[in-house]
Amino acid sequence: MKSSKIYQVSTLQALALGYTRPVVKVHELLEHGDTGLGTFEHVDGEMIVLDGVCYQAKQDGSIVRTADDAGVPFAVSGFVKDGRKFEMGEMKDIDAIKTELTIKIEEDFGLNSIHIARIDGLFNVIHARAGAPYRSQHVSLKDILSKTQKDFSFENIRGTLVCVYYPDYMDGINAAGWHMHFLSEDRTLGGHVFKATLSSGECIVQKMDRIEIQLPREAAFDTYSLKEASQDEIEEVEQGNG
Repeated sequence: MKSSKIYQVSTLQALALGYTRPVVKVHELLEHGDTGLGTFEHVDGEMIVLDGVCYQAKQDGSIVRTADDAGVPFAVSGFVKDGRKFEMGEMKDIDAIKTELTIKIEEDFGLNSIHIARIDGLFNVIHARAGAPYRSQHVSLKDILSKTQKDFSFENIRGTLVCVYYPDYMDGINAAGWHMHFLSEDRTLGGHVFKATLSSGECIVQKMDRIEIQLPREAAFDTYSLKEASQDEIEEVEQGNG
């Protein structure tokens, strides 16, 4: 399996502590990958990058194509083309999906590497969330989402899960384990996924052996004490309980 570079904008600690200012523009992010996920300036919805196009999941789960000059405070992207391909059968929940993905990367001795995967298939249920923009400084992501986050569900829907895996030792730079966003096949629905059941699908997993991190350039970034980011809060937000 060939390897590639993953490009990351800022760090999860910074986002968790409330650094939601733009660091790069969407067009810059897309220069580094055709697949990825993240969020937008002031946590304005959820980002899904698929086939080289950037989409924004709004608070109601609807999708719009993103402007090239939209601001990005946190995201990852990479090129997924030379990865390992395999079929996926019925999966009863999101933990089963994550376990299957982890088994596949472990078979290639990849647990200490970063991976991007996409699963194209028929999903029985997708339970997801997205927020609305909230202008703030030093207000935690958990507190922001508690004010703006809306949950929604899709049933019997075809689409794609974009999945990003970071190893445990990189926890804080990004979320350890698997992080997933969904985009429907017709590009009209999506969001940050925390529950899912899969009927069947096809998966491609791309291993990354290099990481490039673009840190915020503004002086305001240096006013954040990143080591104070709460891992418990990060996990709560990742699971949709923020």
